[in-house]
Amino acid sequence: MSNTAAHPPNFDVVIVGRGPVGSTLANLLGLCGLRTLILEREAKTYHLPRAVHFDDECMRVFQTIGLADAILPHLTLSPGMRFVDAEGRLLLDWPRPSEPTAMGWNLSYRFHQPDLEAVLNDGLTRWPQVELRTRCDVFALEQDHDGARVRYEELDTGRLVDITCGYVVGCDGARSLVRRFIGSALDDLGFHERWLVCDVLLRKERPDLGDFSIQHCNPQRPATYIRGTGNRRRWEITVHPDEDAVEITQPARVWELLSPWLQPTEAEIERAAVYTFHSAVAQLWRNGRFLLAGDSAHQTPPFLGQGMCAGIRDAANLAWKLARVIAGQAKPDLLATYQSERAPHVRELIELAIRLGGLINTKAVEAALATGSARGDGQLKLDVQKPLLGPGLACGDRSLTGRLAPQFRFRVHGRSDDRVGYRFALLCRSGLGAAMIDQHHASLSAADVAIMCGEEAGGLDAWLDQHGFDAVLMRPDRYIMGAVRDGEDPATLIAGVARLAPLPSAA
Repeated sequence: MSNTAAHPPNFDVVIVGRGPVGSTLANLLGLCGLRTLILEREAKTYHLPRAVHFDDECMRVFQTIGLADAILPHLTLSPGMRFVDAEGRLLLDWPRPSEPTAMGWNLSYRFHQPDLEAVLNDGLTRWPQVELRTRCDVFALEQDHDGARVRYEELDTGRLVDITCGYVVGCDGARSLVRRFIGSALDDLGFHERWLVCDVLLRKERPDLGDFSIQHCNPQRPATYIRGTGNRRRWEITVHPDEDAVEITQPARVWELLSPWLQPTEAEIERAAVYTFHSAVAQLWRNGRFLLAGDSAHQTPPFLGQGMCAGIRDAANLAWKLARVIAGQAKPDLLATYQSERAPHVRELIELAIRLGGLINTKAVEAALATGSARGDGQLKLDVQKPLLGPGLACGDRSLTGRLAPQFRFRVHGRSDDRVGYRFALLCRSGLGAAMIDQHHASLSAADVAIMCGEEAGGLDAWLDQHGFDAVLMRPDRYIMGAVRDGEDPATLIAGVARLAPLPSAA
């Protein structure tokens, strides 16, 4: 390929695929000021629902890119999930709190994917350095020490285009072309089942269906009910091995399967399709200048509602690292922490989803004891804790490293993430922040680290007291990198950020 050192690349980053993960990543890169190109094969976003759930952490990412308020009107809060047996008796309860979590948002949202993608795609127009090209079919990738090369066909004209860039990120789904060029096999985690996915539009109110997601643990025909936004409802129903995928999607057969809950006069079938739910994690998420995010890097059964969430976390973890490397504020080795941190996190969630899938397919309630805790009434209540990041960036005391930092409310107004921005922040107890600014202004500025003090952020002092720290270093993706206790110098945390950058002699 041509020498991109002599000829500057056309773009800093090329993203292959404009789904929710690709669009979120592009918005984050636009926020970082990177010249970004999205190449999408289709002309328009897919008009039917696919993903239907995301969590408080995803909403926090949408807040970071300035789109949470635009997304919020399209959402419905989910009160949680219940597991019932074939007779409708409650086996397992998984409630979601109605009040916001420590992330500053609610734990569970329902959405219509075309609505979400419309907001994310409209958000791209805010960034003059971000470009979207549709009807572009990528067919070749190359890379060398200086950059990467992407070749694609304009499907409407047949013209072949050749562009250069710093990095390529494949957000191109389970059959990822970028993953093939990386040369990565998939680790098969053992779950592969066919399910019929039925999306319907209610013609009349059916409040009796309820707002909870219901897992019907019927050994004869396991099924899932999901309340969507507005009049949308979804059923996911197991397909038996001897059943034909075409026959089972015919309207008469679909209505037969839906008959325990719904009659043809009550709703219109929007879509009925058979999907094979997989569980897999790519062995390599990066090869030099090529990286993976979203379904190209991992696939999960839907029982936790974490498929798209995992991809959004990928984007939040990767974007700031790419930005720092491209700006010369970090060594390229920083990108090695992307897979080391994200792969164990997503693998743990996939394995939990598989265990929940096993519960749906069996009468053995005891199978849930691995993930739930018994209540006094004999029922089980599920309490899922989000995993920690895998090994990666750390400095200072590592007791909280890899955990999400809370979002605080400023005493006057506003959420703390909005004040900090997409950057590192030192969360300091009252009285410490001003001294840090006075003594370390130059190093804070050089490392691009914000200061947030207990005097202005409600609840920060109490949170620091709870964990016994004077200051905590929060990364741009809101995960904790390290902390210091009373008497320790918070400047060691700033030094941890500074160490990400190449030495001046290597710049």
